[in-house]
Amino acid sequence: MFRQPAKLSVSISFVILLFAVHPALSQDGAIRNAIEADLMKETASGKGPKERLKAIRGWYKSNSYNAIWLKYGVPSAKAKSLVNILLSAREEALDPADYNAKALSVLIDDGSREGLAKLEIGLTRSLAAYGQHLNAGRVRPAAVNREIVMYPKAIGVDAILFAAIQSSDLPATLRTLAPNTPRYARMRKHLARLRHTASKGGWVSLPEGLLLKPGMTHDAVLKLAHRLGQSSDIKGAVITGNDYNDTLVDAVKRFQARLGLEADGVIGPGTLKLLNTPVEQRIRDVELNMERRRWMQNEYGPYYIFVNLADQVLKVVKEEKTIHTALVQVGKPYHRTPVFTDKMEYLELNPYWNIPYSIATKEYLPKLRRSSSILARQNIEVLTGGKVVSASSIPWSQYSRAKFPVRLRQKPGKKNALGRIKFMFPNKYNIYIHDTPSKTNFKRASRYFSHGCVRVRDPLALAELILKTEGWSRAKIDKIIRSGKRTVKKLKEEIPVHVAYLTAWVNKDGSVHYRRDIYGRDKILAKALIRVRGG
Repeated sequence: MFRQPAKLSVSISFVILLFAVHPALSQDGAIRNAIEADLMKETASGKGPKERLKAIRGWYKSNSYNAIWLKYGVPSAKAKSLVNILLSAREEALDPADYNAKALSVLIDDGSREGLAKLEIGLTRSLAAYGQHLNAGRVRPAAVNREIVMYPKAIGVDAILFAAIQSSDLPATLRTLAPNTPRYARMRKHLARLRHTASKGGWVSLPEGLLLKPGMTHDAVLKLAHRLGQSSDIKGAVITGNDYNDTLVDAVKRFQARLGLEADGVIGPGTLKLLNTPVEQRIRDVELNMERRRWMQNEYGPYYIFVNLADQVLKVVKEEKTIHTALVQVGKPYHRTPVFTDKMEYLELNPYWNIPYSIATKEYLPKLRRSSSILARQNIEVLTGGKVVSASSIPWSQYSRAKFPVRLRQKPGKKNALGRIKFMFPNKYNIYIHDTPSKTNFKRASRYFSHGCVRVRDPLALAELILKTEGWSRAKIDKIIRSGKRTVKKLKEEIPVHVAYLTAWVNKDGSVHYRRDIYGRDKILAKALIRVRGG
């Protein structure tokens, strides 16, 4: 699910020619010497990633240290435009301080040779950082958190500078570096609304300890109506009096659904806490998730499966339209499901469950030391050397987590932990989508129950959708399931599966959704973004 850089390329020989024929880029020798000297100091100081600094130095050296941002010895209109863009970096959930925006705005009015050189190098350095951050994010996700298996590649410095030189509309040009998707655009627009709300004093707070159930009356009802109006959960209705009536109850249910709570209309501690979450916190939530969006590719493909771990929902999307939605159960907080992309290759009906080594040794071995009868009750067989052996013949008391030379496998059937079907996209994490006999857990608003795999509700409906293009009917799928025979169906066309972790997003209908950071990944990312400030 890696987002590809914008399709901008550059020919160094063409750039040299551009400098030779473009009179606005010609500078006197004194300024060029000052630019070269200042650039050498910048490079020696080691500020910022070495690759970026090396690329900037190579750019100027290849072009005789001619300036990009000066015209006839003074800052150009494009230079002033860039400063304004950097000053407005918060619109893209970036920090102007990371690009020395204020200092550069001061240097714009410094007419000295040294000041012009500092401005020139400063603008180029800041543009390169801003462009790459906008294109692929400020941090490398896999380096920040090994559970985030993504390697976005930022657009090159040469391409950014070349695009800036060619541009007749710099703001529009730079916007093309950001994710060119409606999803990202909606987040950017919502961020602006949140900042506006913050500038007006934020959301109204409700009294601590408030408890409201449908039909009750309370002095805080009008304040509640105001709060729900601020977040667009109630529109057009005029609320008078202290009755917690159906209009307000429905609005609270909408709020709860947007926040991933059970939508029961009751305001208890959990709902109250989220109603009183400061707008500044939501701004930070959106900023973190815009960073995540920058890690992703522009388009996921014409047909794909998307699993949001924070939402615990699976979607099948075709031509940007969601054609199937299903609730899922994902990894427990201590069995966190990783973020990655792979391709679904086949489906397995009536599957075996090859019990992972970690589960076999941590969960089953202590029980097996007491009695091996647990295996028969759960339809589990023991294999050694690829052959099934009697569980009673194994000296379980002599085994340990370090020494466990057998394999446990659960046979197909109703008790199988994978249920009746699994959807395979082979990966080194041994994560896949599958059925489960634990159906009641789908009724929960929070569904973190698995050892890392993705358990899907109504897997046969998902299988029917996927196999329809393979010529398989629901009747055929049901017949194979009833047979109890293990059957593998290889897909003619593999389907991309994107496993993501998004704690804030905006739907097409404009509804804004937030989810708990159950895995603590927001906290990890927030700390990482602080560490890289200025880079």
